[in-house]
Amino acid sequence: MTPTPVATAPRADAEAVAHHRLHEDVQALVTGALFVALGVILFGQAGLLTGGTAGLAFLIRYATGLDFGVAFFLINLPFYVFAWRRMGPVFTFKTFAAVALMSLFAHFLPRGIAFEYLSPPLAAVLGGLLCGAGMLMLFRHKASLGGLNVLVLYLQDTLGWRAGKVQMVIDSLIVLGALWVADWQRVALSVLGAVALNLTLAVNHRPGRYMAV
Repeated sequence: MTPTPVATAPRADAEAVAHHRLHEDVQALVTGALFVALGVILFGQAGLLTGGTAGLAFLIRYATGLDFGVAFFLINLPFYVFAWRRMGPVFTFKTFAAVALMSLFAHFLPRGIAFEYLSPPLAAVLGGLLCGAGMLMLFRHKASLGGLNVLVLYLQDTLGWRAGKVQMVIDSLIVLGALWVADWQRVALSVLGAVALNLTLAVNHRPGRYMAV
């Protein structure tokens, strides 16, 4: 039986949707990095942590006092080689730009934002949702926030493992490992934030449905 044209239409539509113009990529990188930076600021103001490379940067900040933005940028440097080899130069360049933007936003935004009162549970949920939404924007424009994001996306691309679930496991392990710098209540709320973040990715970044990377 001769295939009907309808069978090839979804692929053409998907390719058209996945292609972004330069100004669209710039908008997504700036907005996505800004959303993640705002989420990180909420975590930091409430004394919480998060997972992934940002979680490692938080651990360094709490343990040494080093600025979060600086720590986040430095931690990501070794992962660019892996990103270049596995994901290509375009992905690597966009990821470098997103990491640099997020580091700058996380460093300078606290100078323009102050919280008279911030509930830690609210900070955990809202911060997690902001980070998840920002990362989703970056993923759909073939970028990430480097570090473990690169590994998670590579595993999804090669093994079909859903990014949200893999990221959730890694993030939970990192947050639980933070017991040596924070009390268990803060760690529990940090896990809540990691769950909110990764549920956003698990629902909205799925192979065969929404995935654009």
